[in-house]
Amino acid sequence: MPTPVNGQARFILQRIAQRVMREKGLEPQYSPAALAELAAIQATASKTDGTRDLRALLWCSIDNDDSRDLDQLSVAEAQPDGGIKLLVAVADVAALLVQGSALDAHARENTTSVYTAAQNFPMLPEKLSTDLTSLNPGVDRLAVVVEMTFSPEAELRHSDVYEAQVHNRAKLAYNSVAAWLDGKGPMPAPLGAVPGLDANLRLQHRMAQLLRARRHMRGALSLQTIEARPVFVGDVLHDLQAEQSNVAKNLIEELMVAANGVTALYLTARKFPSMRRVVRIPDHWDRIVELAAVRHVELPPEPDGIALEKFLVAAQKEDPDYFPDLSLSVIKLLGAGEYVVEFPGGNAPGHFGLAVKDYAHSTAPNRRFPDLITQRLLKAALAGKPVPYANDELTALARHCTEQEDAAKKVERQVVKSAAALLLGSRIGEKFAATVTGVSDKGVYVRLTRPPVEGKLMTGFDGLQIGDRLQVQLVHTDVERGYIDLNRVG
Repeated sequence: MPTPVNGQARFILQRIAQRVMREKGLEPQYSPAALAELAAIQATASKTDGTRDLRALLWCSIDNDDSRDLDQLSVAEAQPDGGIKLLVAVADVAALLVQGSALDAHARENTTSVYTAAQNFPMLPEKLSTDLTSLNPGVDRLAVVVEMTFSPEAELRHSDVYEAQVHNRAKLAYNSVAAWLDGKGPMPAPLGAVPGLDANLRLQHRMAQLLRARRHMRGALSLQTIEARPVFVGDVLHDLQAEQSNVAKNLIEELMVAANGVTALYLTARKFPSMRRVVRIPDHWDRIVELAAVRHVELPPEPDGIALEKFLVAAQKEDPDYFPDLSLSVIKLLGAGEYVVEFPGGNAPGHFGLAVKDYAHSTAPNRRFPDLITQRLLKAALAGKPVPYANDELTALARHCTEQEDAAKKVERQVVKSAAALLLGSRIGEKFAATVTGVSDKGVYVRLTRPPVEGKLMTGFDGLQIGDRLQVQLVHTDVERGYIDLNRVG
């Protein structure tokens, strides 16, 4: 167990987060003009004549324990033929956030919320993102609803998009819902307080499992990474804990993938452009083939998602402790996701990792600007209005959103690395088990098994490849830069 670090840790990490935000081209503060606009917003948006009233449905949200910017709700309805109708309600942020305003300019510049252990930097001020445009429990809110009806075999039979008024019956959290669904924990109190919601959530879970199985049969990849999260007790940095996936997170992921696919197709059918989230066919497939060969598995010479998925499933069963590191290696070799615009008649790449062709980020407009763009496109299409962005503007925005998302991830990783450097500062000379996670001209990087953080290998890196396991010794840390320097031993 790492030694707890004193109460200055949070302040130190906040200062580092703000500095790195600026270094990466992100603005940690709102402009005076944006704050003036914010002060003038005093109420939620009003419904229009065409807004459907869906407040009576058993809507609920499932998110992280500490999430306050609730972007989506979900509900299910059993169908007479054994199929299931799923509805996903997405917070109607565009109803309050005026395109071209100072608040919109800030969101457009950062393009995403940045979440660090020491401080969060929301894309929209909390008055909006956690209150007036958040789908909070116990209040009526406007939403854009994606409706999907599936056969008993999870084949999409019908879909629609429309505006509605909704009411969140229960704010639920991933970990407690997952424990309940797995039979390892009690029913969460907010769930038990709403008659019928438990059965509805099990219905959502059943369809999500079917949707997940269909995607993985098409080559969606079973990847499991370990995300290190600094843990504070008060202001004292106590530990780094690993966050992993669970069945509740999988449930929401499947509903969002389905809703994002319907959204993309809805815009295409109306000859509107759409901003797609894509992961291209991997350039480094040859190295993925080598990774598999080390484990005596032969992959085809050309990228094949189905074959890769079979390898990953087998590898997880064979060595579950190593699998997160193997997953991280595969993710890095697959390449980063990006935003591209598909114009009418176009053919944008699909998402290799999710095994879907049509995929638009649309379900988190409080947190991501691409989702807000998509929502504005949807609302224009619904209202029969012109496209609210010029083609060149959309293309530039897609590139900008990709760049800023990468910058935001670097900020979040920097704070985790600085937190790790704080915790490990008193452990110079100790030895750790590690796995190689990166090999490039910049150096060789490894992930420690415990705590689950990355550091740079300073010696003994010749001949190493991603996925290799080794022993390392901690030789130096630098909190400001988040450096963890290691030597190979043994």
